[in-house]
Amino acid sequence: MSSSIIDFLATEARFGAHNYEPIGVVLSRGEGVWVWDTDSNRYLDCLSAYSAINQGHCHPKILAAMVEQAHRLTLTSRAFHNDQLAPFYEEIAALTGSHRVLPMNSGAEAVESAIKSVRKWGYEMKGVPDGQAEIIVCANNFHGRTLGIVGFSTDPVTRTHFGPFAPGFKIIAFGDAAALEEAITPNTVAFLVEPIQGEAGVIIPPAGYFTKVRELCTANNVMLVLDEIQTGLGRTGKLLAEQHEGIEADVTLLGKALSGGFYPVSAVLSNNEVLGTLRPGQHGSTFGGNPLACAVARAAMRVLVEEGMIENAASQGARFLEGLKDIRANTIREVRGRGLMLAVELHPEAGRARRYCEALQGKGILAKDTHEHTIRIAPPLVITSDQVDWALERFATTLTQDFS
Repeated sequence: MSSSIIDFLATEARFGAHNYEPIGVVLSRGEGVWVWDTDSNRYLDCLSAYSAINQGHCHPKILAAMVEQAHRLTLTSRAFHNDQLAPFYEEIAALTGSHRVLPMNSGAEAVESAIKSVRKWGYEMKGVPDGQAEIIVCANNFHGRTLGIVGFSTDPVTRTHFGPFAPGFKIIAFGDAAALEEAITPNTVAFLVEPIQGEAGVIIPPAGYFTKVRELCTANNVMLVLDEIQTGLGRTGKLLAEQHEGIEADVTLLGKALSGGFYPVSAVLSNNEVLGTLRPGQHGSTFGGNPLACAVARAAMRVLVEEGMIENAASQGARFLEGLKDIRANTIREVRGRGLMLAVELHPEAGRARRYCEALQGKGILAKDTHEHTIRIAPPLVITSDQVDWALERFATTLTQDFS
């Protein structure tokens, strides 16, 4: 590690809050699937900023849209109309089949907005007694870091010493339709769930689970809210992960790749019922729906479709998954994934996944550990077959490495 990188890390440690434990690399440039550190070492990015860089680093068409809009108009607040918001609404609704759109900034804001909206719908449309609305969530969920969200997390690291927490949430097992059926009451307004639990280690529910979930929510007048902030916009080889089972959510949450990594943009997409309850002054955001965000998001969605990135995620994801499963290593407990949302779970006796990620860094690959024993793998959707094969060689060498 060079002295310049050591200086960067020391300064960051001295002045910054210690709420992250990054891999020891200082990045300064990115293009496509590649990033370079301050010493000009090149790495294949296998995290994509937690799937915010689906379109690849610094995509030129998204960059051009951002620069052009930044020269014209960046922010008006929602006190006034701007000429980018209506086209953004129209284009994202056409792409996803949504009826109403609420633009926000971060993914966590989208989740919080959905929680407020489904509660309001429950009181005003379903007839739930005031203050009694229930939202069902899943164990091992990850929906963000706000106080409202960590209150229904089951991860003690995210909860400890942050309470007291808001009531109104019921936690059930992920992938268990019978548990959902049992948990629903007349006061249940929504089921908030990730199609694939990303932060938990790319946990994929059993086949048919979401078909049954959709049936239960419809039968009980419960809004199905799918958090597709990580899984959406091509990551799993479909535009939305819900399409793998042919269902439609009542509320869909998008973020991360909605801007291609250029700017914080998120959106709550819903049927007319849920977002139709909001009235002026009841919810908002100074930056939500700003013209710069809308211009960037429009370009990010356009290149995703026009350049075949979703189809590429499906084909290259299958290649990557098959290659990982072919690695014969005693360290590997399970390989799982869908599209380019992949994970290698290690046997506990193999040690922490972080040391494997650090070894991969030495071979030119940046990946991130989660839940102690799992390596997450999520490269940009523009990755090629040759790049997948190049990565697989290095994963094979690392996963068979003797750390004793």
